[in-house]
Amino acid sequence: MIKAPAETCPLCDGTGWKTVPSGPQASSRKSERRVTRCDCQLRARVHSLLAAARIPRRYEHCELTNFEFDGAYRSLAPARMAACKFVEEYPIDKTGLLLIGTIGVGKTHLAVGMIKELILGKGIACLFYDYRELLKQIQNSYNDSVKTTELDVLRPVFETEVLVLDELGAVRPTEWVWDTVSLILNTRYNDNRTTIITTNYPNSAERERLGNNLSSRSSEAARYAAERETLGDRIGDRMRSRLLEMCRIVTMEGQDYRERVRSASFR
Repeated sequence: MIKAPAETCPLCDGTGWKTVPSGPQASSRKSERRVTRCDCQLRARVHSLLAAARIPRRYEHCELTNFEFDGAYRSLAPARMAACKFVEEYPIDKTGLLLIGTIGVGKTHLAVGMIKELILGKGIACLFYDYRELLKQIQNSYNDSVKTTELDVLRPVFETEVLVLDELGAVRPTEWVWDTVSLILNTRYNDNRTTIITTNYPNSAERERLGNNLSSRSSEAARYAAERETLGDRIGDRMRSRLLEMCRIVTMEGQDYRERVRSASFR
């Protein structure tokens, strides 16, 4: 089978560099021209970064532009605004975000939308990891039959410029889980790397706020708010405190989008 030759970029003739004028008055003389990375190389880098980001197929469609924040979802407008501001100000401000909210309010959608904007618009290396999957991969590395090590799994988590850690706290807390979370967060904190966290578990201050706003709630809802585990319960208060140094809290309140879609489909 004969393969067609690869198409050569007309701007750089396949070198990866294109010649551009050094100023508005530049002539064609070589001393007055300079070279820069060709657009084809930038596109290739973006494609490579997207592939390396490990965005799950279920969330590949997620963008900041298609995040719903009006009508029935207008309570989510401040969260989307915070996400857009984060992308706009990065890397001048490298403070991460802690997205807190109940199931289905769009935390993962916003997180994926942010890193896609950073990759496509700024060429920033980003990595997405589901918290549960990451812990399973680390545990699997202890199996002698697996040709990988704990460091092999953790190195990209430590080193990527922006990390999304989705569903933090979703695994039953044990000493090993706490130690692993501490290692990840402390390493990224010490290296001044940006982390975006999503969690279903409220910060302790959020539980207190819910507990003080029970007049409009049923007794069942009030009891749920009072007894619900917090992020500190799931990852330890010391790590929760460290996380608050690394991230700004964005609270997301709204109806479960998936439940709303299912309900609408049966009407």
